[in-house]
Amino acid sequence: MSDKETPGKQLRLALDRAPSYRREDFVISAGNAAAAAAVDAWPAWPGGRLALIGPEGSGKTHLARAWAARSGAAILGDGEVDVSTLRGRPLLVEDADRRPADETLFHLINMADGGASLLITGRTEPGQWPTVVPDLRSRLNGLPATRIEAPDDVVLAGVMKNFFLERNIRPADDLIPYLINRAERSIPAIQDLVRRLDEVAGAQKREINRALARQILAGDKDVPDLFD
Repeated sequence: MSDKETPGKQLRLALDRAPSYRREDFVISAGNAAAAAAVDAWPAWPGGRLALIGPEGSGKTHLARAWAARSGAAILGDGEVDVSTLRGRPLLVEDADRRPADETLFHLINMADGGASLLITGRTEPGQWPTVVPDLRSRLNGLPATRIEAPDDVVLAGVMKNFFLERNIRPADDLIPYLINRAERSIPAIQDLVRRLDEVAGAQKREINRALARQILAGDKDVPDLFD
């Protein structure tokens, strides 16, 4: 068996990859199926609006960015916004619970009433977001919302497999279940763990297996910290 065919010992591609948010790579399970169906129902959202709610690391960004690519939505940045330039265009506002709930958000919600589409993500229900804009309070209370749950074993295993494939790594059959039972249970943490396994294995010319995973998970002093 060649190195390329050996589980955990693959041709490593030294590429700085941008995150992939393809809809077909979004792993469906019982905890996110309803949220995925609600987002996929666009453009038939009530009033053209939808809030996607769930804990950090649950896959909100993946699902929201996949929708943005499908709909051609503008993605609201952190800077000032000229609302007039967005009129009539689908719009994604991520982490709205961590942004000021101000008149800009009020106007964006109103634009959805006028025929645009608005997807908002957050960790908590819109009705819980603080605001000093009285008219916005009623708007937030009335936003239709769908909830995505924390990733379960099905999702974590699926995304971990995808992250390994992105790095041209076929792990040993017992590695993913081993990691799922021990790693932090969030998608960003799983992605970071796969990156650590790949880069440490490459630096030390080792196979990606349970022995290496055990050292990294335990913070073994013999595993160099390559990521400062």
